[in-house]
Amino acid sequence: MKLTARQQEVLDYLQSEHRQTGIMPSTREIQTHFGFASQTAAVSNLRALEKKGVIKRREGEDDRRLARCIVFADQADREPIVDVPIYGAIPAGYADDTVPESDGTLSVDIRSMGLTARSKAYALKVRGESMIDAHIMDGDHVVLEYREPRDQDIVAALIDGETTLKRFVNDPKRPYLKAENVNYPELHPVEELRVQGVMVGLVRGATRRW
Repeated sequence: MKLTARQQEVLDYLQSEHRQTGIMPSTREIQTHFGFASQTAAVSNLRALEKKGVIKRREGEDDRRLARCIVFADQADREPIVDVPIYGAIPAGYADDTVPESDGTLSVDIRSMGLTARSKAYALKVRGESMIDAHIMDGDHVVLEYREPRDQDIVAALIDGETTLKRFVNDPKRPYLKAENVNYPELHPVEELRVQGVMVGLVRGATRRW
């Protein structure tokens, strides 16, 4: 079914934003980009694209999260893209059975990261320059999987009450964390070192979205 000029523009915008950031723009961002008077116009265009079969809604999602729960029709059958929650900062010392509050989601190609649809993963926004020699920059998002770390894995870890992103060194005497920047010291735990996720991928320059 042929798209109107506006519908094609909205589709092109969705594809461009997703390609650059890995995240679908929100209805408010669509509204702002096109100068719509309200978010209703953005939702109407998304519904039209869905009706014409160029985008699909993830199963079980309703209009409240329409922009966040769509996939492109040519990707829907392959199912390589999933949303993982973004934690702007991992709460220090949260219990194993506690789910931290999400700051939105990040759409990632799980196959390229060696994950499956059942993998337990999340994303974390990087702040600071302690990992620049591993090509992890301030503002990047790293994708992490909940699993046991191996020596030299890059991990998010709780060390003596504070969470940080560093390289895990499985020293026989006592594991510690190492920065990838000569200006930062090694971190040796005084009391506690608990790995909260192992890095499996990176998305450069993605912004937090709702």
